[in-house]
Amino acid sequence: MNKIFANAAEALEGVVEDNQLLAVGGFGLCGIPEALIDALRDSGVQNLTVISNNAGVDGFGLGKLLETRQIKKMISSYVGENKEFERQYLTGELELEFTPQGTLAEKLRAGGAGIPAFYTRTGVGTVVAEGKELREFDGETYVMERSFLPDVALVKAHIADKSGNLQFRLTARNFNPAAAMAGRVCIVEVEHIVETGELDPDQIHLPGIYVHRIVHNPHPEKRIERRTISERVED
Repeated sequence: MNKIFANAAEALEGVVEDNQLLAVGGFGLCGIPEALIDALRDSGVQNLTVISNNAGVDGFGLGKLLETRQIKKMISSYVGENKEFERQYLTGELELEFTPQGTLAEKLRAGGAGIPAFYTRTGVGTVVAEGKELREFDGETYVMERSFLPDVALVKAHIADKSGNLQFRLTARNFNPAAAMAGRVCIVEVEHIVETGELDPDQIHLPGIYVHRIVHNPHPEKRIERRTISERVED
């Protein structure tokens, strides 16, 4: 089975459509599938619900899909660096489901492992637990969280062999393996493609059974987020 596609647009063809639930890997701008996000924007699909720890920044990453109004709902942990996100949320144009970061990671991991739900103490007594089942274990209250089963996962890896076995680079691994495992269809963007068998089995971070389509993007932009501080006011 040939998993390699000529470009991101071809890899998305026949897979993405309106009203889907998508998981997108990355943490901030680290390890995001840049080319796949651009191709998703160009596909014109609408009314997407997107699971991602962050929502990109203005004009880059998922921020591009917010600008084109293709996302109707974000399921995220941190969304504080995107002015367009803020504007859409405050005006009621964008739905938001805040999810604690560890819970978001576990909802993806559990979905990929075939676990439909789990209990956690995180969020008990806050808006995170509103409307969810609570249960007591050993004298402590836990909230039940349903796992994620996204229709499509878009992820970024450093190296793939032709069977889809993946290596991630340092902290760019972040949410990508969990997103890949959870998605019913997983499309991965990689910087390097090697022959099957070239990767040391002990150095494979995600087996190819989870990967359905591969896109080669040898020169991603790899933007870096920088801390912004206010100017010092002299007395």
